[in-house]
Amino acid sequence: MMDKTMTFSVKDEKENEMKRILTTVYDALSQKGYNPVNQIVGYILSEDPTYITTHNNARSLIRHVDRDELLQAMVKAYLDD
Repeated sequence: MMDKTMTFSVKDEKENEMKRILTTVYDALSQKGYNPVNQIVGYILSEDPTYITTHNNARSLIRHVDRDELLQAMVKAYLDD
């Protein structure tokens, strides 16, 4: 079994991390009573971190995600469906 070549994709790992962070931020916004989609879109468009709550460290987490990469992943996911 160990004689086969295994591949590792940094891109897949990065997209998984973005999804994990976005899910955490979405949940934190929901818990605080915000409309998470509107708040995340506001953040993406403006890069103003005040759109994201500090609850569960969401504001700090979202700043680890590159907005351009996030938009690329979102458009790709939208078109793949």
